[in-house]
Amino acid sequence: MNWPSWWEWELGFTAHVEVRMEERDFSEIELRTMLDSASKWVPARRPGRWLIHTRHAGHPWFVVVEPDLDDKILMIVTAYPEEVRP
Repeated sequence: MNWPSWWEWELGFTAHVEVRMEERDFSEIELRTMLDSASKWVPARRPGRWLIHTRHAGHPWFVVVEPDLDDKILMIVTAYPEEVRP
């Protein structure tokens, strides 16, 4: 799959995802591993955001990202297992 140019940018983490990391029991390292093994990306419901399909602990997960075009940082908005998809 051809990934967009922002896929290689430095990562930034929102306060929201930091709370979710604690609630859903995953670390920044595990999140980075999820991104490294991502299988596809599709537009999210909110314009400017993308839904990244991946796996964690043997289960399907989603990571929501929002490229910051001005600062060239890929902001991680949230991450969640498929079964809690809103």
